[in-house]
Amino acid sequence: MIRGRALVSTAALLALAVSGTTGCTEESQQAAEDIVSSATAAAASAAQEKMNQVKDGVNATGEVKAGPTKVDGDRTTAEITATNPLDKNADYTIMVNFRDDAGNLLDAVVLNIDAVEPGKSKTGTARSNRTLSGETTAEIQQALRH
Repeated sequence: MIRGRALVSTAALLALAVSGTTGCTEESQQAAEDIVSSATAAAASAAQEKMNQVKDGVNATGEVKAGPTKVDGDRTTAEITATNPLDKNADYTIMVNFRDDAGNLLDAVVLNIDAVEPGKSKTGTARSNRTLSGETTAEIQQALRH
């Protein structure tokens, strides 16, 4: 997993370096966009791989809600709330997608919210892997209760 994060971070830094160069040509701009697209795809793939590792998980997407996004330093965050309808403690593994105002995928992360008591809610913070620009929203892509 660390290798996947390093790839995403490296690709994002390269994209910033290329896009930040003055006098960019169309080719270099397209190359930067391709790198960002690849980094986003890598993040989404790594997040899905983490979700696939959850054993005996039950679909709990309806039990999890994403709050509004905000900027925290150089990252985008969103408060995620899991509400446990069971009569015993439950753990949640949640894939959160960050999207721009046009609905394009910008980043994907996985968050764990553990030991949610019966009939109660508990929150956690989803934090983007990299700096996201513009207006963003957080959405629950997938949530598993286990």
